[in-house]
Amino acid sequence: MEAVVLAGGFGTRLQSVVKDVPKPMAEVAGRPFLTYILDSLDKQGIQHVVLAVGYKRDIIINYFGQQYKNLKISYSIEEEPLMTGGAIRQALELCKEPNVMILNGDTFFDVDLKAMQAHHIINKSTVTIAVKPMENFDRYGTVTFDNHGRIQAFLEKQPCEKGFINGGIYILVKDCLQPINEKAFMMEKDYLEKYFSSIPMYAFISEGYFIDIGIPADFARANEEFKKLKE
Repeated sequence: MEAVVLAGGFGTRLQSVVKDVPKPMAEVAGRPFLTYILDSLDKQGIQHVVLAVGYKRDIIINYFGQQYKNLKISYSIEEEPLMTGGAIRQALELCKEPNVMILNGDTFFDVDLKAMQAHHIINKSTVTIAVKPMENFDRYGTVTFDNHGRIQAFLEKQPCEKGFINGGIYILVKDCLQPINEKAFMMEKDYLEKYFSSIPMYAFISEGYFIDIGIPADFARANEEFKKLKE
């Protein structure tokens, strides 16, 4: 299996607590957050990872090099901002397999990737999205789907008592983004939300641990929770 990890974020909302490093390299419980993501990929049998890098990319490249544990690492370098969709499409050019995992470098979601891949293949899906059941939240939009898991709608962020959020892990058919004409585009707004009704797009439910370090409060929570995981 191959994976792309989006690691080019500026971390604007974390500037008050994290400075001078790309967001995925923010130190959590004593080491860069990105190492936890790569550890999980390594344990689940991923063999090749493409890190999509941009802002302060030398910090990431110098830290990980071409190999991390059993993972071969390649780098897709953004010379100009491509936004999430453009960054994914460029990174996919370095992949060889027909279906590729996509992850966000500022989010840890403990998903069984082999089960997710089987779900993707059985449904002949173009895009499979790992979704997380959550209660009493307002920071995330929600995903709705039918009894077979086929996605029916993406709903905007709003106070929600119960729902499924997009957990930021995808499996994509490698060439699925080629029809997009723009060089820079958003994965969620410009692809997922526009194409879900016309292509096979399925949800994969996971109850696994989830943390997004994108804001200072959750960054602080991650530091506390990852310390406990190490104990």
